Order: sequence, then structure tokens, then C-alpha cells
Amino acid sequence: MHKPDRIGVVLEAFLDRPLDEVLTWLSTEVPLVTAVEVGAGGYAPHPHCEPDELLSSEQSRTQWLGRLRRHDIELDALNVWGNPLHPDAEIAAAHDGALRRAIRLAGDLGTNTIVAMAGAPAALVGDRAPVFGAGGWLPYLEGVHEQQWEDRVAPYWAELSEFAARVNPDVRLCIELHPGSAVYNVETFEKFAALGPNLYANLDPSHFFWMGMDAIKVVERIRHRIGHVHAKDTSFNAEHLALNGLLDHRWPANPAEMPWNFSVPGHGHDEQYWRALIGAFEGSPATTISIEHEDPFVAPAIGVPEAAALIRRALDGTAPGTTHEPAELSA
Repeated sequence: MHKPDRIGVVLEAFLDRPLDEVLTWLSTEVPLVTAVEVGAGGYAPHPHCEPDELLSSEQSRTQWLGRLRRHDIELDALNVWGNPLHPDAEIAAAHDGALRRAIRLAGDLGTNTIVAMAGAPAALVGDRAPVFGAGGWLPYLEGVHEQQWEDRVAPYWAELSEFAARVNPDVRLCIELHPGSAVYNVETFEKFAALGPNLYANLDPSHFFWMGMDAIKVVERIRHRIGHVHAKDTSFNAEHLALNGLLDHRWPANPAEMPWNFSVPGHGHDEQYWRALIGAFEGSPATTISIEHEDPFVAPAIGVPEAAALIRRALDGTAPGTTHEPAELSA
């Protein structure tokens, strides 16, 4: 059976470094990483590519891909996380446009994987702010999710799925199951996946750890619709968790004061757990496990190689051992 076997990295961890510098560092210091996931609009910054230029110019696409090939690195996915359902029409249009541009562009760049989020609309027509329609035990939240789904979520994503099927029949729209968006757990994802055959999950276990879910059970339930994987852990601070719980609103804030933080794989859940989790992806359509470094306590130059080594051991079934100590990125 098929299983993911390629290790990638989300370039958002290296926004302060030019593309060629990051590629050189990856190829020389983290050769286990052979693919990159590149921001291409929405809320995702894109200093490492210019999507409009790449879409309009075959020469630009050839040159940009050549920069990756010189380092034996492939493009894994275009990341356009955002909120195409935002009640601010300008934001919604910009994020919808980024999604459609990525759908058109992906195949020409050698990937058919788009990473995005389902978004969150207003609670009521005329509201100015997005609302996460969860927690309906309070009267003013009752029915919000259902109304959002009927009025905005389902119509938008059904139409976008049809658009993608026409423009790029091979594309997979891989949605992060993320709190704050309309699709965040198994129940909401299964409703979402029913809207179109090209709608998949981008499986990031850190979001499930944060919500108290069992990431392995989630993988087992939706394995056939997992089109992409992010490798990221979640670590908990017992004292702050005891006082403030999982629903802390102070983001961004001093990480040392937070009940939980995203972390390098293996820092929140041990290697044995990660081996079991990675093993559960066997049989999924995903081909790449992409390291998304968001650990506030560990520099990317340390965390990415550490995560890559753990993932490679898990994929190969090898035991921990000594690893090459990577050099820091130049100042």
C-alpha cells in the first residue's frame, strides 16, 4: 500500500531568508528534506515566489523551478491559507483570488497540492467580523454553525471544487482542520469532503493535540481523504494549563505564559507516538510529510533537522542514533 515517503518543509519558517539561501542550507545541511511548501497568497506570505509573475510567464516558471532543481529539491505544495469567506469583501476577494490563482498555477509548477483553510464567515448577514461557529451551548451561538454552513460554506466550496475540476482536474484542495475555521474536526470535515471529490484534508496533528483529540484515530477515520500532511507537535505547560485551560485568548503572547505552544515533533509526544502516527498514514493519498516549524523555543535551523531525522527514522523503521549536526543559517 502507498504511504508518504518524502520529507518537505514549509518555507514560512524562513521568511527572513532569500529562497536561494534557504535551498542551499537545506540541500547541504538537511538533505533528508527534498521538497518545499511555498506560500502563495491569502494570509500566507510569499517572499519566495511571485505568484502573478509565475502565472503569467512560462520563462519565469522555468527559471524558478530551475532554482529548486539545482538543489535537488521539488515543489511539494502551494500554501494559500486564508479566509475566502471573510465578511470584509476585499479580504474575501483577495483570498478567493489567491486560491484560484494557485489552482491555475499548481500544475505548471509540478504539483497539484494546494494547502488552504475553509475560512469563517460572519454569524449574521451584515456582521463585520468572522465568527467561529462552535460552542452552541450558549443561546447566542446556537445554530450559528449550521446557518454559516448552509449560506456560505457549502455554496462557496462546492463552486470552488467545480472550478478546480474544470481548470486543473488533477488538483487536490487540502484543507487544514483548524479551530477558528468552519472545518476543524472529523464531523465538519466529512461534511466538507462531501461537497466535492477534489476536497481533501491537510492533516496537522498539532491542531488535534491542542483540542484534546486523538490524531491517530482521526487519521484512521479519514485516511482516504488525506492529501497532505504537516508535521508539528504541541507541548503543554501544566501550571498554565491548570489555570487557563486550552482556550486561552492571548495570542500572540509570551510563549512562556501560554498553556500550550506548537513545538518540534517529539517535544510534545514521544518518538514512539510519532512512529505510530506516521505509520497510520499508510494507504492515504498523501506523498509528503511537510515540517511546519512554529516552535517559539527552538530556532528553525535546529528544529527542522531534528524533525526531519525523526520522520525519516519513523518512515524507515530505524532506531534513534547519532545524526549530522547542521550548521546555522548565515546571519
